[in-house]
Amino acid sequence: MIFVGLDWAEDHHDICVMDEAGEVLGKRRIGDDIEGVAELHVLVGEHAEEPDDVVVGIEVDRGLIVTALLGAGYAVYAVNPMASSRYRDRHTSSGAKSDPGDAKVLADLVRTDRHNHRQVSGDTELVEGVKILARGHQSAIWGRQRQINSLRSALREYYPGALAVFGTDLSHHDAVAVLSIAPTPALGRGLSRSKIASALRLGGRRRHIEKRAEEIQAILRANYLEVPEGIAEAHGEVAKASLALIDAFTKQIVALEFSLSEHFKQHPDAKVVLSLPGLGTVLGARVLGEFGDDRTRYASAKSRKNFGGTSPIRPRDAAMSSWPVTPGTDIWGTPLTNGPSARSQVLQVLGATTTSSGPEARLIAKQPVNWPTAGWESSTIAWSEKRSTAKSSHGRPSQRQPLDFLCAWGVYDGHGHGGFKR
Repeated sequence: MIFVGLDWAEDHHDICVMDEAGEVLGKRRIGDDIEGVAELHVLVGEHAEEPDDVVVGIEVDRGLIVTALLGAGYAVYAVNPMASSRYRDRHTSSGAKSDPGDAKVLADLVRTDRHNHRQVSGDTELVEGVKILARGHQSAIWGRQRQINSLRSALREYYPGALAVFGTDLSHHDAVAVLSIAPTPALGRGLSRSKIASALRLGGRRRHIEKRAEEIQAILRANYLEVPEGIAEAHGEVAKASLALIDAFTKQIVALEFSLSEHFKQHPDAKVVLSLPGLGTVLGARVLGEFGDDRTRYASAKSRKNFGGTSPIRPRDAAMSSWPVTPGTDIWGTPLTNGPSARSQVLQVLGATTTSSGPEARLIAKQPVNWPTAGWESSTIAWSEKRSTAKSSHGRPSQRQPLDFLCAWGVYDGHGHGGFKR
């Protein structure tokens, strides 16, 4: 088995071939074309008999060069550039970096630690197409939102009436239609109700046209702070360009969504994905495209959750201490098989409720206190003394302290002492 490190670039790639012992068998720089890929296969063929004996490390998981490597039958591992940068520190402490050196690092990485990295999956062409369309659709939505943010920022500078009418929904067909014919405050005040209604119809509105036109006219003709006419006209030209881009983005988003839906419905896993609660066509296509359809890609459901970033990581607070529990008792030290717990007795005596569950619950007294019988008190003191004889963090027995009922059960008077706030 041989290991190939490939440091890719736009117009060339550096490769390093290494055997199982870590000895470098060959280095070469190839071009990003058919001839370059042929040179790579020739170099690999000199040291390997079968494609299954070739393992490749590269810092990308897509592109023409990756497609060529997968098509040849090589095992390709996509290594995160941040991870490869950390591996580089194992070879040199100077911080020096070179393309041939990076290729050697990648070859050595897949030789020793490929079990810690993800092999590029063998997804079908159909799911790859779904992924491309889903990402393109999402990028178009982000691009439109950038234009909307830019337009809103500009309107705040010179046209507050437009924001009073349409708010932040500047991609709505009403906003695009009206602002396209009135990109400045002066033009907005001069709009007649019939012209606004006509613009709304052309924009796609079908109901309550006259009422909406009346509302828009009234707001645009209100009094607002204004900038000089020349500055307003300059802002208006920029706003018209932004509106044209927003309108174009909206049309292309609709077109991409239609293509995405058609490709997604052709996949045999589409029905399974759509059966999940909350997943529609667009979101389901994104999920399928990102997770892929290679049945061997995830070893378990846990692996799929890890890839999606949904595995819970329980935070650990160094300031939190564990609550000591004696086997066979509850958290209040009362035997589980010997009637009601000490906690329930306290609540019954105090006539209190708790704000939360667990030992950290804060008791809220509802009536004056009548303390429990001596039997309960003695058992609680015994439990307190048992706790106080536990080893401290320094390995020495802790000093015994008499039990303060009020402090022990978390009931305070607000001054650091036992008691109740009346």
